[in-house]
Amino acid sequence: MHGEYKVPGGKLVVVDLDSIEGRIANFRLAGDFFLEPDSALEAIDQAVNGLPVTSESRHIAEVIEQALPEGTQMLGFNADAVATAIRRALRRATEWRDYDWQLVRHGALAPRVHLALDQVLTEAVGEGLRRPTLRIWEWNEPAVVIGSFQSVKNEVDLDNAARYGIDVVRRISGGGAMFMEAGSVITWSLYVPGDLVQGMSFADSYAYLDDWALTALRSLGIEATYQPLNDITSPAGKIGGAAQKRLGNGAVLHHVTMSYDMDRERMTEVLRIGREKLSDKGTVSAAKRVDPLRMQTGLEREEIIERMVATFRELYGLSDGRLTSDELDAAHQLAAEKFSSDSWLHRVP
Repeated sequence: MHGEYKVPGGKLVVVDLDSIEGRIANFRLAGDFFLEPDSALEAIDQAVNGLPVTSESRHIAEVIEQALPEGTQMLGFNADAVATAIRRALRRATEWRDYDWQLVRHGALAPRVHLALDQVLTEAVGEGLRRPTLRIWEWNEPAVVIGSFQSVKNEVDLDNAARYGIDVVRRISGGGAMFMEAGSVITWSLYVPGDLVQGMSFADSYAYLDDWALTALRSLGIEATYQPLNDITSPAGKIGGAAQKRLGNGAVLHHVTMSYDMDRERMTEVLRIGREKLSDKGTVSAAKRVDPLRMQTGLEREEIIERMVATFRELYGLSDGRLTSDELDAAHQLAAEKFSSDSWLHRVP
């Protein structure tokens, strides 16, 4: 069995192993990481051999850590990364390049149709009706998109939202509220088979699926980093956040919104951002929490999107695709029946 795991912001970890009578055998660790002393590599191999194939990642990592010679230096990876690669090998995980990725860029759609498309396209990937897809959102009306488990009244000032003509909608993924205006943010969705993140913890999968975007941002001169659980940030401030939903058919929805040119004052009038959350982020004003990409790059929004698409294409391959008429019809129907309903919006009052 063979497994690989590229540590977000770090190095590639590669493992090869056999499964004999329910235990790991002939284990070999490799990669472009740095490890001192040399004897640590053999210590890791010996520690892993003999472990039950049912061992969970945390147990594998603990066994590795206990076996390391005193003073071991692991640069670009750690014991958890080795454990993740092992679990991916045992569960037959796939890699980015195993798939024929499609790019979808449709014209402007209503926010609730975008949310419906996320559900429709994720289901289609899980059912084998669509290839894994990167979709860039476009819209021409403002909205607040709240997480699946957020309280409407706690997150949104509905009076101000109505006064400014801002729609309030709820998505199927968790996470926090997003304030979106036409041309002010960059939002994309990934619809991926569960095998791509097989063997990873939920938290690790966020960093893994965002790594290409960080590469793109760094190529633009932004010191972008991943901040657990789901933030993309830089020394100048938070850039954006991710959210996920895993469906029963095995597919994963991973979508990200980054601020390009945010109306910060309007955002603070519409969103109710609690003191505890601000304190947790180390800031005193909601208006200072999100740092627009335009200020950091000086580029037009479309130029940033083009760089991101080009980066994905270079790393993983990407062919131009489109939404089918059936997908669009299904999304419009779902938007009307589910995402426009009061029962969905106020499922958490």
